[in-house]
Amino acid sequence: MNAPDRPAAMPHVMNTYGRLPVALTHGRGCWVWDTHGRKYLDGLGGIAVNTLGHAHPKLVPALQEQIGRLIHSSNYYEVPLQEQLAERLCAISGLTKVFFCSTGLEANEAALKIARKAGHDRGIERPEIVVYDNAFHGRSIATLSATANPKVQAGFGPLVEGFVRVPLNDLAALERVAAERPNVVAVFLETIQGEGGINPARWEYLQGVRRLCDARGWLLMLDEVQCGLGRTGKWFAHQWAGIVPDVMPLAKGLGSGVPVGAVVVGPKADVLGPGNHGSTFGGNPLAMRAGVETLRIMVEEGLLDNAARVGGLLKAGLERELAGVEGVVEIRGQGLMLGIELDRPCGVLLQRAADAGLMISVTADRVVRLVPPLILSADEAAQIVAILCPLIRAFLAEAQ
Repeated sequence: MNAPDRPAAMPHVMNTYGRLPVALTHGRGCWVWDTHGRKYLDGLGGIAVNTLGHAHPKLVPALQEQIGRLIHSSNYYEVPLQEQLAERLCAISGLTKVFFCSTGLEANEAALKIARKAGHDRGIERPEIVVYDNAFHGRSIATLSATANPKVQAGFGPLVEGFVRVPLNDLAALERVAAERPNVVAVFLETIQGEGGINPARWEYLQGVRRLCDARGWLLMLDEVQCGLGRTGKWFAHQWAGIVPDVMPLAKGLGSGVPVGAVVVGPKADVLGPGNHGSTFGGNPLAMRAGVETLRIMVEEGLLDNAARVGGLLKAGLERELAGVEGVVEIRGQGLMLGIELDRPCGVLLQRAADAGLMISVTADRVVRLVPPLILSADEAAQIVAILCPLIRAFLAEAQ
């Protein structure tokens, strides 16, 4: 007789996530504890969200102070903290204007609207946007259509039209689109694909796309929702290529756990006016304070340099311990955004890692993803290697 299924831990919450049987209660730095008192090293960072880790001693009092002042106000009125955060984002990006929202999905939706509006302003009635194989931009109908994962699209057709898909790092494919599709108005890509398996756009490819966009009058829109805000060792991953986009959606790490989304644009993409777009919660004082304090603390504590240095140590440790292991396809990424691709689906490693006291993610079925807080220390990076690599070796040694 088969054992009954384990009853749902949260029977009244819609079943949209394949959750592990772990419930967290609190965290400190790069460590979290569950309801049973078990301790975990956080190699996931809330999926690249907890930039400053947990309960950061500078962030917590700032947010407490803001909650005591003003949490939310309407965008009918000026929000001075919006200008503070926008000014800082423009300074570190080289762009000029910011729209605030609450999530990466919203930021990407805004980018798509900006591209279409720019096309209509040029007299293009049915504008098209170039998107990429293995892309992930969100789960709304429009961002789902820009995404390239049939599993998450299934059951939600008809999808939104107006997208042209090409492979990543293939400039010739993009040049063919330029020759054949006169209605293209923008190119939209993740500088490093996150959900698609930690796939970086090569620097020379980004430079070529920038040149082609300039030549064709297209907007270059770089989704830095997951790879931006210091994760690779620079403020934004595209800065390694020495280019500046026209549109840049941000979210995840911008508020260190407080929901914040933003679209940062340059002059060519400053096309939205009153009534064209909006967000009830976007730019609320609490979210803006979280963003302002996050960026301030990142500078004070040298977290870009830390991400580059500790990320390099983490990657080197993974490469050393997994060298020559049959079934390890590639270790890739930059800074504290790393992926270990295996030759088979490896979702079981989520539970095994949790059982061993480590939080990770598996994306694109076969890629172990590490996106820990940017405060990760060299010792903690070594602990990730010491916990994870034996799990991977044992998993790959199992009979298929």
